[in-house]
Amino acid sequence: MRDLVIVGAGGFARETAAAVRAVNEVRPAWRLRGFLDDDPALHGTERSGVPILGGVDHLADLTGAAVLVCIGNPRHYGTRERVVERLGLPADRYATLVHPTAQVGSGSLIGPGTVLLAGVVLTADITVGAHVAVMPQAVLTHDDLVGDYATVASGARLGGNAVLEHGSYVGAGALIREGVTVGARSLVGMGSVVLTDVPPGEVWVGNPARMLRPANTLTGAPS
Repeated sequence: MRDLVIVGAGGFARETAAAVRAVNEVRPAWRLRGFLDDDPALHGTERSGVPILGGVDHLADLTGAAVLVCIGNPRHYGTRERVVERLGLPADRYATLVHPTAQVGSGSLIGPGTVLLAGVVLTADITVGAHVAVMPQAVLTHDDLVGDYATVASGARLGGNAVLEHGSYVGAGALIREGVTVGARSLVGMGSVVLTDVPPGEVWVGNPARMLRPANTLTGAPS
């Protein structure tokens, strides 16, 4: 078993910790040391039975541990990328975590630092980049391409040959038509139906989805 630390202690981090337990129930693989979070009020406490060891800088004392950065939400979906850049770790320090109920079809590739939660389906020949978060019950179909730091929220569905560019965010229950591209650092709102390409750096919502406003591409949050 290899030591593992999770950066962050919010909802996604705790969901990832639950996925680690599920993996270990099938075949022991990870010794979860704890969470790292920069909120000093959390240090020395526990969440979901997992200790919060200290701030992110405490990672320097855990030289042999694998890492998952599990930070981000629709309001600040660029945070995960900024934390990874701050850490400056080589790719081989990052774990790749696939919940045992996820289905990964033949020809599919999953990058370092990426997490697939319960019930995710990758049908065939899908490429998922580094530090991607794929939430429960999301479905990616043939030949989809998901760029680094993207987020696919729970229940989202991507048609074949769809592209999610670097740092994009697809909200819960959204539907992305086959062959459509969601541009870098754009956000698709929950339940939206995307029928045409979304340019980079925009927030789109509705059915059919339309531009609502620009996104703040520096922070990855809506303006």
